[in-house]
Amino acid sequence: MPRILAIDYGLKRTGIAITDELQIIASGLTTLATKDLFVFLKDYLHKEKVELFLVGEPKQMDNTASESEVFIIPFLNRLEKEFPNIPIKRVDERFTSKMAFKTMIDSGLKKKQRKNKALIDEISATLILQSYLYSK
Repeated sequence: MPRILAIDYGLKRTGIAITDELQIIASGLTTLATKDLFVFLKDYLHKEKVELFLVGEPKQMDNTASESEVFIIPFLNRLEKEFPNIPIKRVDERFTSKMAFKTMIDSGLKKKQRKNKALIDEISATLILQSYLYSK
């Protein structure tokens, strides 16, 4: 069975998470510079089958689009153009950064390790993916 790949898109860094082949477990894969994202995806998709992209959808508390959505729309357009055979779903990503930080605290990471924003992005992508899997 193909995997599901989740993307926590950011202007500087992007977190990536992936399911196992049975689509049961969500695991953080990596965080990379956003400028390298499409090179990474092309390489990854040559090695692994992916049936769905999940992309975080930042929203305000009143359920309106976040101001960062204007940066995500061009990314979504390019993603659809580069990989037309893989559908894209959006997943509400409110609170994922806070939940990622709490996860880091709960797992016993030291204060210096918790300042690693790349790790927060990867955990956030994993939380986006987990919430989708729970909703299925």
